[in-house]
Amino acid sequence: MRLILLGPPGCGKGTQAKSLCHDLRAEHIGTGDLLRDAIRRETPAGILARIRVEAGHLVPDELVNDLIAERFSRSDRPDRFVMDGYPRTLPQACAFDAILTAAGLNLDSVLMMEVRDEVIVHRVSGRWSCPKFGCKATYHIESNPPFRPGICSDCGTSLVQRADDAPETVRERLVIYHRDTEPLVPHYSKAGLLIRICGEGDISIVSQDMRRALAARSIV
Repeated sequence: MRLILLGPPGCGKGTQAKSLCHDLRAEHIGTGDLLRDAIRRETPAGILARIRVEAGHLVPDELVNDLIAERFSRSDRPDRFVMDGYPRTLPQACAFDAILTAAGLNLDSVLMMEVRDEVIVHRVSGRWSCPKFGCKATYHIESNPPFRPGICSDCGTSLVQRADDAPETVRERLVIYHRDTEPLVPHYSKAGLLIRICGEGDISIVSQDMRRALAARSIV
């Protein structure tokens, strides 16, 4: 199983990716964790990324592509994976196509989680997350609260709310998403890989819909 999860910020990609990976024995690959791991291991891309991060700069597409290429060139490269947060742009998607070709791997499917902007704003403003490396569980005070308020149900770490989860910031992020990420839809549709999933239901319902869609293509 080799999947990409696409969708707007706050649609639940991380939650669904972790669930799929747990059930189907695949590796969850998120760019944030990959970036931190490369910096910790001081890989060539990690060293460059650390310089950018410490200077307060965004990590450019080219460097993110290098991080992904490093991961898929290692001896322990994943044969089964779910990509969460990458690719975000059409150039990244084209770069990832080349990375997978070089590794002799093919994508099975691209799941597109569709959620309206106003639903995203409501969701994200009530979202809390676990800051612990390797966990990164996410919660919502209404739809997916932790067992104990303010405490991660998976690892017991105190939850935090990101500064960019403010409604006005979320709307700005959605503008960027529509501009930069939505062009991936025709890219993967043309390749026959895109599956559209309504992401507005309960987490368990969205999860069931994903698995049914994948099963219909004999992917799981």
